[in-house]
Amino acid sequence: QVRLVESGGGSVREGESLRLSCKASGYSFDHFPIGWFRQAPGKEREGVSCLSAGGVSTYIADSVKGRFTISRDRAINTVYLQMDDLKPEDTAVYYCATDFESKGNCLTRGASYAWDYWGQGTQVIVSS
Repeated sequence: QVRLVESGGGSVREGESLRLSCKASGYSFDHFPIGWFRQAPGKEREGVSCLSAGGVSTYIADSVKGRFTISRDRAINTVYLQMDDLKPEDTAVYYCATDFESKGNCLTRGASYAWDYWGQGTQVIVSS
């Protein structure tokens, strides 16, 4: 049974940092891409950053480039999203997801709803 469990969300002020974690289980972590998506109130879910299978390639949205960093720890099947210099527009529910059917990276059009397995999400609130 594939499980993705996010943690690390919270409420912070503009300019502060948070680190999100996603613990994966029930499948071969290194064989599939994994990444982060977010959905702000009233907006479509969007890809934020992801790693290809084996962590060979990294993808990151322009809106967070230079502020967010994705990483992983293969030993514990966990992917992280380090978020620095947070802005109010980063407020959203952040989801971890993986894709078993090669639908494209997390920034690919449609990926936000096409990837196969999703966590329950963790809320991030950034106040000005």
